[in-house]
Amino acid sequence: MSVPFDVPPTALARESLEAHSPIRLTIMQGQARASGDRAVEMGTVLGSCVATCLYDPRAKVGGMNHFLLAEPPEHADRASFDRDYGLFLMELLVNEMIQLGAAKSGMKGRLYGGANINPDLAPIGSANAAFARDFLRREGIEQVHEDLEGRHARRIHFRPASGLVRCRVVARDAAPTQKPLARPQSAVGTVELF
Repeated sequence: MSVPFDVPPTALARESLEAHSPIRLTIMQGQARASGDRAVEMGTVLGSCVATCLYDPRAKVGGMNHFLLAEPPEHADRASFDRDYGLFLMELLVNEMIQLGAAKSGMKGRLYGGANINPDLAPIGSANAAFARDFLRREGIEQVHEDLEGRHARRIHFRPASGLVRCRVVARDAAPTQKPLARPQSAVGTVELF
């Protein structure tokens, strides 16, 4: 069953859906993507991972990331940490949106995922959720919605040019359970830390 978008569609969003065939982008673990194209719809499936959907309503630019873990451990070399961490992917997402004309001060954030699916494991999902909330607060990005934690996996669909998001509960086995073997191309690049 489909759940309605969190934000009511505007006339512009309805018009763009009728005028364009959607371009679907799957956001995998370790990726962050941004776009202002009205035809783009980003999607991902989350278990303990967290996806952040950021949107600047003035610039009509948005983006999504998908991170596996919040931050590298204290003993890790911060200059060469793995790009699957939220710390890197949050900064990457903000930077990609700024390059497309968004203003950090105008961004609004929605957080999804962070489930603790396996009760026998440490609550990684809760740690990811806490990190994402704290990052938005520290960076002055308004958090307007969250669907975090619990025990169920989620499928997210996000239209970055309109800020519309749909979140559905899915079977636990639909969520990715391990880190991908190959590094996604979009996770490499220069990041300006704020």
